[in-house]
Amino acid sequence: MFRVTGKSGTDCEGWSRRNFVQAGMLGLGGLSLPRFLAAKASGAPGSQGIRPGSEGTSVILLWMSGGPGHHETWDPKPDAVDQYRGPFGSIRTSVPGVLFSETLPRSAQVMDKLAIVRSVRHFSGDHTKGNHWMLTGFEGPDFNKPDNQIQRRPSLGSAVARLRGPNASGMPAYAAAPHLRGGTDNLFHYAAYLGGSSNPFVVNSDPNSTSYRVRDLSLAGGLTFGRLRDRQSLLAAFDQQTRQADESVRDLDGHYHAAFDLLTSARVREAFDISAEPAALRDAYGRHEFGQSALLARRLVERGVTFVTVNTQPWDHHGTANRYATAEGAKLLLPPFDCALAALVNDLVDRGLYERTMIVAMGEFGRTPRMNDAAGRDHWGHTFSVLMGGGSLARGIVVGASDSQGAHVAERPLSPEDVAATIYHHLGIDGRTVSFPDRAGRPLYLVENGEPIRELVGAV
Repeated sequence: MFRVTGKSGTDCEGWSRRNFVQAGMLGLGGLSLPRFLAAKASGAPGSQGIRPGSEGTSVILLWMSGGPGHHETWDPKPDAVDQYRGPFGSIRTSVPGVLFSETLPRSAQVMDKLAIVRSVRHFSGDHTKGNHWMLTGFEGPDFNKPDNQIQRRPSLGSAVARLRGPNASGMPAYAAAPHLRGGTDNLFHYAAYLGGSSNPFVVNSDPNSTSYRVRDLSLAGGLTFGRLRDRQSLLAAFDQQTRQADESVRDLDGHYHAAFDLLTSARVREAFDISAEPAALRDAYGRHEFGQSALLARRLVERGVTFVTVNTQPWDHHGTANRYATAEGAKLLLPPFDCALAALVNDLVDRGLYERTMIVAMGEFGRTPRMNDAAGRDHWGHTFSVLMGGGSLARGIVVGASDSQGAHVAERPLSPEDVAATIYHHLGIDGRTVSFPDRAGRPLYLVENGEPIRELVGAV
């Protein structure tokens, strides 16, 4: 049974409200829950640039850190010579004329519910730059520069959290599972200058594990329930007149109460309780980290989380520098990914959630058209594929095309900003009209040059 636990293993039930004065560290850049809520109140979701009628929409991002090969996924080249075609054949999908790699048989069956964009490009093979580009819509720092871990723009999820907030009161707006570690230069999922309250709530636990716990809802290190009770008494002894005179103290006290309500909420605990899902459905997603994280994402959006990132990694399959070769990595990672993706699509459809939930699967770039001497594919940003589905997007279509070798864009070049603009559009956000001041006070738009992909969303 899932439990929100403290370090002592004690359940949340029975805690006094003051027990949360020093509890509930969320991994939000050091913010405690009360200060997280205080920050959130000061930057509460607003109506700036939000399209009426988009309430309740959500996004599940399947983030493939490291860069999946487009030849081995959604853009196979069956007529190319061996060095370009690679180790796998292609298969038909549920849409006539559209082929997938043979590594994705279950995804192929739901292609009629998906859209594949085969012509995204940013021309960089730099993991750091590419991660930032795809997660924010904007070019990131170079790997070999001193600022290579500094996020320049807010992530898609953080911008959504700031603008839209959660779809249900008391839930996080932006969550991530199972974690945001691993992969290559997987650094840019956060809020940057939007502030810590727009950072993701990270599960930091494998939903497939018998020891699965949402560990960010545990007590801060070194605290015991006895010490918390002592601190409760200390707070009660504060000079009442000072507390009444100091508005910020009164406000923070209110946020402590809100923190307690969030962490002891039966709705929050139930949302993360994957053990409540039927065994047959858990089997359909796959009893592995990919599958159960995707299932958890469905639970979260169903219960009011607006943006969920499922972090799947590592996809850097170039066969050198202790990386998997292409065939080895694909055989290890693509079957569970394929299983999880197809189950997620079918589950959302069956529950009537697909009309308001957008699925996106992508990494920071593609892989070189020619196999290298280590039986791998190197980094390649000249053309790659992004999978989308759900919401009001057009289905069963392919947008753009790469050339016969999968080397360059042959039709309809699209940018990371176009991808970002399409995601925002689904959520009712016109990124071209929404700006926030950066750390220097300069207004920066969420989208500067990109546009929602018209083949998917229609006229804008």
